[in-house]
Amino acid sequence: MPDSTPAQLDSPPPEAAVGQEPASDIGQAPASDVVQADLAGNPPPRRWRLGRRRVLLPALLFLLTCASTFFAGATGWMPNQFILFNGPADLYQADFLLSARLAVLQNWPDGLLYMGCIVGILLTHEMGHFVMTVVHRVRASLPFFVPFPISPLGTLGAVIGMDGSRANRRQMFDIGLAGPLAGLVVAIPIIWIGVARLDLKHAPPAEWALELPLAMRLLVDRFHPGEYNPAVGVPFSALNPYLMAGWVGLLVTALNMMPVSQLDGGHVTYTLFGRAAHWVARLFMLAVFIYLGVTTIYYHQMPFWLLMALLVLVMGTDHPPTADDEMPLGTFRTVLGWASLLIPVFCFTPNPFRM
Repeated sequence: MPDSTPAQLDSPPPEAAVGQEPASDIGQAPASDVVQADLAGNPPPRRWRLGRRRVLLPALLFLLTCASTFFAGATGWMPNQFILFNGPADLYQADFLLSARLAVLQNWPDGLLYMGCIVGILLTHEMGHFVMTVVHRVRASLPFFVPFPISPLGTLGAVIGMDGSRANRRQMFDIGLAGPLAGLVVAIPIIWIGVARLDLKHAPPAEWALELPLAMRLLVDRFHPGEYNPAVGVPFSALNPYLMAGWVGLLVTALNMMPVSQLDGGHVTYTLFGRAAHWVARLFMLAVFIYLGVTTIYYHQMPFWLLMALLVLVMGTDHPPTADDEMPLGTFRTVLGWASLLIPVFCFTPNPFRM
């Protein structure tokens, strides 16, 4: 997911104000690059230069995400059941995290498969954004992965920072939509393999189950007609690394394509509708909170999406203007943009986990 706030590349010099570009980066050419003004009095052109990017932190977060997703897969996507910590004294016990260590030794192939698949989907998604920022010469950071070792997913996805104020309407469209499309190119064959290997008939009972999005339901009905019960879902005991990674990939893609703020869907809707997209985002968030309120009353528990909805409110629902909102998208981009609005319909599931 690209964030249109200024990319975190290098710290600006002390005299630079917050939110401004350092004078030595984009926007001011070095002395050796200065070109004299032409006879008409036009200012000299400025060469686009790319500042240095942070490498250590993205690399560290990437490795931690690899470790957390590996652990999630090796523990059967129930890592919280294997992490019991009662205090510092536990560190000196010989059986500290013994069950977790045994699970890793026994199920490390599943851990590696899940790690490779989900990291591959997320990395392809973010590199889709990144490559487009390079093509359009928009400053951007390397992807920042978010590890989440106590979650069945093992990660909260990834994000890049970019200076979206330098992108025009067409460039913002390309950057915003490139990530979801690239991620789906990798996720679809992984889902195909996972659904083909799914065995719902002989799966032992499990406390937790996944609810499948529409796209996966259609594929399950093709491979295993009549076996999937939406009221029951897919028990965790029936999961395989490909299926779980594909499911997470669709979930992340669907969330990113929600038409609000600076999510990928927010970029797309703003480039399609202009400032009218602000009302689309506000009405969408109103519907989200109504839904969360109803589900809270019905299920008597905090909804799964409440934290993310609050985070979006903190970010702000409205998309900031681009460098040139009047730049035409063209027929192809317009049709592609409208078609991309169906991605959440096929990839999102309102209640991902069932008991």
